[in-house]
Amino acid sequence: MDDLTPTDPWRNLSRLTTARVGLGRAGGSLPTREVLDFQLSHARARDAVHLALDVPTIEDALATRGWPFLTVQSRAADRAAYLQNPNRGRRLSADGLAALQPWRHEPAPGYDVVFVVADGLSALATQRHAVPLLDVTLPRLQALDWRIAPIVVARQSRVALGDEIGETLGADVVVMLIGERPGLGSADSLGVYVTYGPRVGRSDAERNCISNVRLEGLSYAEAAHKIVYLVTEARRLKLSGVALKDETGSTTTTLE
Repeated sequence: MDDLTPTDPWRNLSRLTTARVGLGRAGGSLPTREVLDFQLSHARARDAVHLALDVPTIEDALATRGWPFLTVQSRAADRAAYLQNPNRGRRLSADGLAALQPWRHEPAPGYDVVFVVADGLSALATQRHAVPLLDVTLPRLQALDWRIAPIVVARQSRVALGDEIGETLGADVVVMLIGERPGLGSADSLGVYVTYGPRVGRSDAERNCISNVRLEGLSYAEAAHKIVYLVTEARRLKLSGVALKDETGSTTTTLE
């Protein structure tokens, strides 16, 4: 390095994390490389927020696996409405509610669990990781003879949309697979939200969250292990959220 861009003693840490550490400096500013990298990451995050979920591709993947599914939409008619009016993404449209009715079970509960594949704030994350995560998770629940509802693919969805879906179908537990708000180092991070006794009006304190499911984060195998543990315990204890602790620990060495 020359005198203008001296070697940063923290630089070696960048090999161990995607966080922005050891960026160095050029005079009184950042090196051009780091400025351009920041702008690229910011652009990718913005693109992930505005990207539409490729529903036909998701549906084809589910159909190929022989899993029953249906598609719904929230009250947000488009992406602009979804981003500007968050509450619209928390309730089903009239058409979405009607689409669930043929699968409704009376008296409830009719299903042990319902999985919702939702775009959230990063359809990119859902597109990449939702089906592969289901590939690992569903067989484990099927082996336990769980009554699994048809998978619900949800457009323009917030986390709370799963409450109305689970309540309408009469499910004990809803598991929402949803794209997380993109960060500057992770535009494709998938979140998983587990809620026992789903109903409209549930608070975030009544959910368990598994975060950062992606190739560079939490593996599908480990996420599936946590999902199965949480939904099993939620049904056993009849609760979820702050009262239900994830005691699985790390399972990477035993599951992969």
